[in-house]
Amino acid sequence: MSVDENLKKLKIDLPDPPAPVGAYTAFKKIGKLLFISGQISLDSNGVLIKGKVGSEINLEVGKKAAETCCINIVAQLKKACNGNLDKVNSCVQLAGYVNSSDNFIDQPKVINGASELMTKIFGDIGIHTRSAVSSNSLPLGAAVEIVSIFEIN
Repeated sequence: MSVDENLKKLKIDLPDPPAPVGAYTAFKKIGKLLFISGQISLDSNGVLIKGKVGSEINLEVGKKAAETCCINIVAQLKKACNGNLDKVNSCVQLAGYVNSSDNFIDQPKVINGASELMTKIFGDIGIHTRSAVSSNSLPLGAAVEIVSIFEIN
């Protein structure tokens, strides 16, 4: 099954990937590695999932924010692959940043939202290395931001 067919099966419509809003590029390819800049928890309707996980929003909303970041990553990935997600050989790494209250310690559970969805979308090639880090603030008050690295053809 192709990745696009899998996205349809999962009922995921990829949004148009957002353009950078600063002095950086959305993605950069070096050899077979593709580095995708941090994607925040902005959904396809332009609604930002924001707030501090552990005080303003709960774990489940945080996981949904991470899933939203994953969808934005895949949208950027598709653009970088000229529309062909079957060029992806491997998801190498996700680095997740969680806008957390001081006493919140379940950042890995939040980023599981992205990790689990990445594996559902890509199967075994979606399995990756990962970090899940607490942050006291993220751009625009986003709940989650995720940076990623892929190997592509």
